[in-house]
Amino acid sequence: MMQTDTLMVDGVPVMGVVVDLGKAPLVILKAPKGFVMCGYLNIAAVDKMGEVGCKVSGVKNFDDVLNAKLAEVSKAAAAMGCAVGMTGREAIKKMA
Repeated sequence: MMQTDTLMVDGVPVMGVVVDLGKAPLVILKAPKGFVMCGYLNIAAVDKMGEVGCKVSGVKNFDDVLNAKLAEVSKAAAAMGCAVGMTGREAIKKMA
């Protein structure tokens, strides 16, 4: 099962995707200039592609991603002002 939705997060349009993989879902929120992803995905790969990406873990839905603290950020995300410890919501606002 896959769910997609368009959200407004503090005025920022965000595309949300949740894919049920069994034990835990894969969750991504895509903002205009980057994304926040769950722990299934890899920051090293994000860095290799030069993308703006942040990783959170222990999330099951869009609200969890917005409220979770960033565990890792790509180099490009750090250059945009994203930092470990800020919330997914704070990171999305920087990616507007």
